[in-house]
Amino acid sequence: MSDYDNAIFRLATAQETEPEDYIGEDGLLYCGKCCQPKEAYFPEGKTLFGRDRHPRACDCKRKILDEQQAAEDIRRHFDTVERLKRKGFTDPAMREWNFDNDNGKCPQMEFAREYVEQWGHMKAENHGLLLWGNVGTGKSFFAGCIANALMKLEVPVCMTNFALILNDLAANFKDRNEYIARLCSFHLLILDDFGMERGTEYGLEQVYNVIDSRYRSQKPLIVTTNLTLEELQNPEDTAHARIYDRLTEMCTPVRITGENFRKAKAQAKMERLKMLLNRKESL
Repeated sequence: MSDYDNAIFRLATAQETEPEDYIGEDGLLYCGKCCQPKEAYFPEGKTLFGRDRHPRACDCKRKILDEQQAAEDIRRHFDTVERLKRKGFTDPAMREWNFDNDNGKCPQMEFAREYVEQWGHMKAENHGLLLWGNVGTGKSFFAGCIANALMKLEVPVCMTNFALILNDLAANFKDRNEYIARLCSFHLLILDDFGMERGTEYGLEQVYNVIDSRYRSQKPLIVTTNLTLEELQNPEDTAHARIYDRLTEMCTPVRITGENFRKAKAQAKMERLKMLLNRKESL
């Protein structure tokens, strides 16, 4: 037998033996802990390198293998989610926009949870959302919670804004189509702060190209905007009209009516400062 054959033989017949293991009445090696066989016979008449048996996992070994596989699955899942977040968020702070950090002051947040729970239908039927409302009411946070929850399910999501998109398009003149195609490859695209970008002819054309390409990709789109529904339904000119028409066709309007988080945060900060100053004066 050659060295190669010897190596194959050792791999095929190797079996870990513990001091408490024993040979059963059937001639097979048994685990001394779980009393399950560590070997099994080949089908009648079958052999491998002259042996009539092969190794098998007893209950103890199978448990160890299952635990190792579970640990590997957790590691792989963690790595996948981290990769999705690196690719999908343009601002690292967005990673903290999740349901666990919700302060409960946005009445529509339950709708965000339902969107995630029904993601299979949302994706299959191409349901998008147009989140509108006053400044600071939590529209971006609402969308970020959806993004983080879906990424946790290993769904590729991109959350960005047109200010960044337009800068990227200007810097990659030759690769515009490829850039837009990449945006459309994400299962969900979130465009944050829509309407805050430059209103130049070039800018509006690129905004339309991105939204129209997303429309043709037949994949869901979520948009947050400080524009009112009336402004979206009554555009100022033809350039805006064709953009808004696409958006309202793709996305169901949802008004976010939470309190102004930024004002509340600023007020809390001011109260904290007053408390610290008063404490200092009393010393």
